[in-house]
Amino acid sequence: AAIQKAVEPKLGKDVPIHCKLDRASGQLNVTSDVDTGTIDLGRIAAQTAKQVIIQSLREAENQAIFAEYHDRVGVLVLGTVQRIEGGTLVVNIGKAEAIIPRAERVKGEMYSPGDRIRGIITEVKQVAGRVRILLSRVTPDLVRNLFELEVPEVADGVIEIRRIAREPGYRTKIAVFSNDQRVDCVGACVGIRGTRIKAITDELNGEKIDIIRWSESDEDLITNALRPAQLASLQLDRERKVVRVVVPDDQLAL
Repeated sequence: AAIQKAVEPKLGKDVPIHCKLDRASGQLNVTSDVDTGTIDLGRIAAQTAKQVIIQSLREAENQAIFAEYHDRVGVLVLGTVQRIEGGTLVVNIGKAEAIIPRAERVKGEMYSPGDRIRGIITEVKQVAGRVRILLSRVTPDLVRNLFELEVPEVADGVIEIRRIAREPGYRTKIAVFSNDQRVDCVGACVGIRGTRIKAITDELNGEKIDIIRWSESDEDLITNALRPAQLASLQLDRERKVVRVVVPDDQLAL
């Protein structure tokens, strides 16, 4: 196709051109139904052929990258920071580059080129002939995926993560439920001497994580979620989906 494009200006688009490439020897044979004689293509034609080949390769690479990543939205990936452009991190995630915009970064986290970083793929789309892959560090799905990575019981479905509430960089509360009465859902997530939860908080640069036991009772769930504070009273307005909680003054900061 590149050779045909290069020959066209010499012969005109209406002249049929046939190109045959011997992939073993690299020998290229160009013929036409019309007797054109021998044509010296020259440097400009060679440059035209080169540009067509480069463009075709880029398109093929983009199609391959899009095919590999467009079904991986919501997946946790590990990459290396390549460069920083105006607050946006450009990350090498293997076969492609992804970006973490400033809005998807946790406030206070600092990275330099060469640092390893994890993020959740939130978007994969083609923009102006290129594939754009967006990663996020602020989505609650990051915490969910880290628990699946560090806690085998979560990955196996023995423990379910029912709800996650997150203030990125400050605190996450995660409600868990065990499908096996013999497995303590909170203890399994914490790990022996806190090893599992420490690995997750280290990945989140010290973000606090509260693990609470899931309950089908709204009252019990809210009470668990607000611990260690001791509640004096709790009133639910189910129509407005609002809860009013009263605590003693010395518990307010908690």
